[in-house]
Amino acid sequence: MVNMTINEILLATGGTLLCGSKDTVLQHISIDSRNEKEHSLFVPLIGEKVDAHQFIDQAFLNGAAATLTSEHDAVDAEKPWIRVADTKDALQAIGCFYRERLSIPLVGITGSVGKTTTREMVACALSAGFNVFKTSGNHNSQVGVPITLSEITPDHEIGVIELGMSEPGELTVIATLSKIQMAVITNIGVTHIEQLGSRENIYKEKLTIQDGLTEGGILFLNGDDDLLRDTKAREGCKTIYYGTGDNADYRAENIHLEDGFPAFTATYKDQKVFVKLPVMGSHNVLNAMVSLAVASENGISLEAAARKLNEFTGFKNRQQIYDVDGMTIIDDTYNASPVSMKAGLEVLSSLANAKRRIAVLADMKELGEDAPKYHYEIGEYIVAHPIYELVTLGELAGQIARAVREQSNGILIKEFMEQDALIAYLKGELKEGDGVLFKGSNSMKLSQVVDQFHLV
Repeated sequence: MVNMTINEILLATGGTLLCGSKDTVLQHISIDSRNEKEHSLFVPLIGEKVDAHQFIDQAFLNGAAATLTSEHDAVDAEKPWIRVADTKDALQAIGCFYRERLSIPLVGITGSVGKTTTREMVACALSAGFNVFKTSGNHNSQVGVPITLSEITPDHEIGVIELGMSEPGELTVIATLSKIQMAVITNIGVTHIEQLGSRENIYKEKLTIQDGLTEGGILFLNGDDDLLRDTKAREGCKTIYYGTGDNADYRAENIHLEDGFPAFTATYKDQKVFVKLPVMGSHNVLNAMVSLAVASENGISLEAAARKLNEFTGFKNRQQIYDVDGMTIIDDTYNASPVSMKAGLEVLSSLANAKRRIAVLADMKELGEDAPKYHYEIGEYIVAHPIYELVTLGELAGQIARAVREQSNGILIKEFMEQDALIAYLKGELKEGDGVLFKGSNSMKLSQVVDQFHLV
């Protein structure tokens, strides 16, 4: 956030200054009192369990320059306190106000699976021609997106932001305040089906990304997805499909593996360029194709964008591959859905030199009442693509083990409910030559298990 004053915060939020100077300059927004930056505005959010207003004093001690409040009517202090009706609404209003000051185009990315990897790859391809801003971490929510927008500076020439969704109406809110010129929908899966009820409802919600798409904008759609392949952008906007079929404007052809890594020919009209990715998993072909499409539509040649993708090394806890003590470890612990779980298992199967392939799988969350079925289907996938050993963590992951136990006699199975017992077992079990996949929803904290092997 570049030199936004308290007076501008008051204009954005309609708030009341309780004390301090209207001329105080702010450069950052913070919602964590423990990690204040110089010249930051502290926004105390009220959650289900914690009201962050109790941390305002700590925020000032750690360097905050000002704070919002919805719980104080009078304050006698030197630094600015701004009274607002609701701190989350005020945060979004500040993000919207700041976005109005920016002239750069933004690419908004949503989808059930692969948003973060796609975000990183699109930013990588665009870096062939621009100074690119991108969402950091997982700041893709109603709280995270306004903070993300506030970190854009005049030095940035284009931005790639991730737009998440966990409840009805959320995507409309964050897309509208982001005012995007390009929108990407990666796929329609079953993540968040617990909240939304069906894939069709998820599809309808994902399309609301267009509520923030400016006139004349571009909607990039995965033409291989059964619900997206016949979808059109709203009136006044352009639709571009990417994928592997004849309906794709940007199409991947001759897809194959070279040394375990995806390689293919990217085609657009009469242009063709060979691409070999430095990250495993055939699902990354689609991520690469939309990255090339976005770059091309912004004036970057396919060749230049493809060269940049050759430098892409992935993202922490998302199919990061490590060689440790003679073992190949796939760290895919950031999150999990049925689609991404199968993609991770595919990468495990592609480890040609592994003497033993071992899958350490934890629960997939937010799958609703059919969660046991989705886990059982992962077990069936494993039976069809055999590995040496399956190790599970959690009650739902036990359904994966049940399917394998019922349908295969040749796969070793170990089940755990506690992380400590799992770690103790793996330390005695894993050895040189093993290929090991760690995969589960973030809340299962498998990343802490990976940490025990000194991988991150």
